[in-house]
Order: sequence, then structure tokens, then C-alpha cells
Amino acid sequence: MNIKIAPSLLAADFSDLAREVKKVESGGCDLIHFDIMDGHFVPNITMGPLVVAALRDKTDIPFDVHLMIENPGKYIDPFIKAGANIITVHVETCRGFTYIIDHIKRQGIRAGLALNPGTSLTEIESYLDRVDFYLLMMVNPGFGGQEFMPDVLPKISSLRQLCLNRGLEVDIEVDGGITRETAPRVVKEGANVLVAGSAIFNSPDPSAEVTKIRQAAEKQEGKL
Repeated sequence: MNIKIAPSLLAADFSDLAREVKKVESGGCDLIHFDIMDGHFVPNITMGPLVVAALRDKTDIPFDVHLMIENPGKYIDPFIKAGANIITVHVETCRGFTYIIDHIKRQGIRAGLALNPGTSLTEIESYLDRVDFYLLMMVNPGFGGQEFMPDVLPKISSLRQLCLNRGLEVDIEVDGGITRETAPRVVKEGANVLVAGSAIFNSPDPSAEVTKIRQAAEKQEGKL
């Protein structure tokens, strides 16, 4: 697996996001993760396309946009125009994702499906061959800094096995409570894209923390 580290700006200093991006860029992160919340699907409001667009010329790192919003189809084009390279929509927000996924991919953007901790993998089995990656929430979405939910770990391995059974080599992203301590646990189960917010941006040295999380994940990967 190719381990990727995606710092989540939800935990960054919003008064100087450009500086925060540069910190994690210097640490060698692979993606910049945007948690987009609308106050409806989740009980919080964060940022929109204007923030994504404002940061787009500050770095060449791919932007990973996670839409925790209702009616995500209405906002795909604005986020693509803003500079998203990857867009994830939640399976819980609506049914019939074929059009949304196909529309994202037609624009040359990677398309992913996200699942909340309590959502069964049966909800996405019919889409396995259509999307580029999956995002499994390790906490209930809506707020940063929540405690990692170990009960979700078996879902990672089950999803990885489903993909292997179909000959699919796709990314499995995890989000919520990812730290140096939990990174090896999710990698062991089959995750390879690790979203970390508080662990990185609340540390004394975000750049160094990116490296430390990667090292912890890759050490586990070497045991597989």
C-alpha cells in the first residue's frame, strides 16, 4: 500500500490558513483535507468553495474535499471550480449516487464515497466498481478532536477484503482520531490514506508530526 497523510484544516488556525498549509507541506504531506460542513447533515458549519479557492494558488498539493453536506450534487461544480482534486460525498446524504460519481469523474476529479461509523458496507457494495476510493469515518462526523472509535476497525478490513475479492486496488481513507498511536491500527486493517487534524495542528511542530504519523504507519505497513 502507498501510505498517504492528509492533514485536516478543520483543526488548523483559521486566521492564517496559508501559513498552516505551508507547515504541513514542509512535512511532506500528500493531501490537504477540507472538511466541508453545512450545519444540516452535521451540526457544525465550517467552510465553502471560497476558502478552497483562496488556498489553491498557495500550494501544489492535491486538495481532498470531504462534503459532509446535504444535497452534495448541487455543490460539486463550485468545488471543482475552486480547485478540488478529490471530492468525497456521504452515502447517507441521498440515494442514487451514480449520477454524482459519474459527474465528478467526467471532470477529471477523483470521486469517493464516505460512510459514518454506524453505516453498513452493504450501502456501498453496488458502487464498488464505480468510485476511486472510500472514506471510513472513525468518529461521528461534525466536530474535530473526537476520540477514535476502535469498533470501526473491522469495517476497514471487511472493505479491503471486498475490494480484493473484486480485484480492485483502491485507496481506503480513514478520518477521525488518527494519531501516531492509532495510525498503525488502521493500516493493519487495510487503510492507506490517513486524515489527521488535531494530532497535527495542535502539536508543537505540525511539520514534524506529519513525518511521525507517516513513520508510525509505514512501520506497521512493513509488518504486513
